Amino acid sequence: MDTNKKAAAAPVAAIVLAAGSSRRMGQPKQLLMLNGKTLLEHTLGNVREAGIGEIVLVLGANAEEIGSRILTDGLKVVVNAGHEAGMGTSLRTGLAAVSPEMEAALIVLADQPFVRPRTLRAIVESRRSTGAQITIPLYNGFRGNPVLLDRSVFPEVMSLSGDVGCRAIFGTHVEGIHKLPVNDIGVLIDIDAPDDVRHLRLLAPEDDADAAAVQLPELEIEPREPGENAESHRELVIIGNDEVAVALAELARVLGMQVTVVDPLLGLEDFYYADAVLHKLNFSLLGSKEKCVLVASRGRCDEEALAEALRTDARYIGLLANKKRSAEVLTALKYQGFSEGQLKQIHAPAGIEIGAKSPEEIALSIAAEMVKVTSSRTDG
Repeated sequence: MDTNKKAAAAPVAAIVLAAGSSRRMGQPKQLLMLNGKTLLEHTLGNVREAGIGEIVLVLGANAEEIGSRILTDGLKVVVNAGHEAGMGTSLRTGLAAVSPEMEAALIVLADQPFVRPRTLRAIVESRRSTGAQITIPLYNGFRGNPVLLDRSVFPEVMSLSGDVGCRAIFGTHVEGIHKLPVNDIGVLIDIDAPDDVRHLRLLAPEDDADAAAVQLPELEIEPREPGENAESHRELVIIGNDEVAVALAELARVLGMQVTVVDPLLGLEDFYYADAVLHKLNFSLLGSKEKCVLVASRGRCDEEALAEALRTDARYIGLLANKKRSAEVLTALKYQGFSEGQLKQIHAPAGIEIGAKSPEEIALSIAAEMVKVTSSRTDG
């Protein structure tokens, strides 16, 4: 047997979460076909090949149909009758089924068919060497899945309710988190909507489902005619691609700023208002323009992106988050060694108070704060 597989045969369980109703997809995404197999079969195959000691499969919506379509030999199958209440109930169901002798659990999402077995083994081995309570894989600086939980945090995770995942406990375990860099883009790729499937079929090689074969350039730049926004001496760097990010990018273009979006999977064709797309959290790859930074990753890489921004001479740094999340992120950064003076540079939550509700209004509040801060620094 491969020595890596022997190492991974430690008392660690894998909980494969496959209980969702796939509302955005319109059909059970667990059974979508990719390269001749269902998504769930790809995911389970990777976990089996990794040599994980115990595999718990959590079903819920469409449990009977899914169970009849896949090979369940060697699996501990449990059904979450309360799956409609959200992921928290599936985590609780899965953790309750883990055998007492298991020291930790790898929380695997059924809709992530591209995570390589050797990546799963590396996550397990990392916990053994670090003793971390929580191990999170990083690809190019971006947090991915699966996450490995030590048994010591099981009770806290099992107390979660509603549509929340493991991330809900990260803020109370800052010192117990280990972030493991991996060379596997599969830890970032999941499938929620039909557009994701079309995109993944382009990414996946024909002979297997190894998305690690995907090679993206570090930086994509859109050539523009002289005098357009690319010639501006100011640059807005946005980490994230939600509706607020899009609205802010449009405003920034109106203000004459160059817009760079930081995302490991997007291309220029995916973000209309971007002048450049950076695929890795490394701002040294950008030019020397005066920078404003908005972190709108919604938890995917908040701390990592803010840390990168603090290492640059950014004129404005904002975090799109609520007050509770903002406090958690600042605490994590303080633990990493950033000073109070450095943390005061971060506007968290980002935006001035104007009673903003819609994405466009929130973007306007952030743009106004950005103008106010950069103008005061210039005047000073």
